[in-house]
This record gives sequence, C-alpha cells and structure tokens, in this order.
Amino acid sequence: MNSKSLQTCRALCGTALAATCFLSAVQAQTAPAPSMPATMPHGQMQKGMMGSDDMKKSMMMGMEGMNKMAMSGDIDKDFAMMMKIHHQQAVDMSEMELAHGKSPAMKTMAKQIIAAQKKEIAKFDQFLATQK
Repeated sequence: MNSKSLQTCRALCGTALAATCFLSAVQAQTAPAPSMPATMPHGQMQKGMMGSDDMKKSMMMGMEGMNKMAMSGDIDKDFAMMMKIHHQQAVDMSEMELAHGKSPAMKTMAKQIIAAQKKEIAKFDQFLATQK
C-alpha cells in the first residue's frame, strides 16, 4: 500500500471512529436513566412490584389451568368451566388491587368486579352442577 492510500485509509478509519464515539456520547446523554420515582421510597416500590408480580402470577396460573383443562366435547360445559376460571382470575386480581392498590377509582372498580364476577361464577356453578 502506498503512502497516499495509507493516509486515506487512516483518515477514513479515524472519521468512522470519531463518528462512533460521538454517537455513543449523544446516546448516553439522551437515554433515560433508570431510576426510582423521587416520590416513592424503595420499600414502597418493591411492595408495588410484588403486588404486580402476584397479579401476573395469578393470571398465568389461571391461563395454565385453562390450558390443562380437558375438553368435554360439550361446548356449553366447556364454556362454563373455562369462563369460571377466567372470572375467578378477575376476582383474584381485584382482591390484589384492594389489598395493594392506591387509586380510589381502581379500588371501586375492583369491588364492582368482585361482586359481578362472583354472581356469574355462581351461575356457572349452578349450570355445571346439572352437567354430570
């Protein structure tokens, strides 16, 4: 490689390196830093996450239960069994909201969901009791 080609190669490589460093610096300055909200102490953040994690686990367990459920071949019975599980998930999640939630509006909604879903679960139970 002659000296002119070597100089051109060094210039191109230097330019590419400088551009990469510049872009990395810009991204580092503009990327949001992960942090806790200033108004929420660490203990409360963990408590909130635990409630959210519990809610997700409850949902996953319900889905797993529906996936494992053997189908009877009777669409009405299968509907009632799966919806009962689904409605129970709503009750469980609503109870977690009541225990850990902060929003009065969400707590009110959770109470309404619990009342409505329990009534529907009772109707599913009545139907399933006749399906032997």
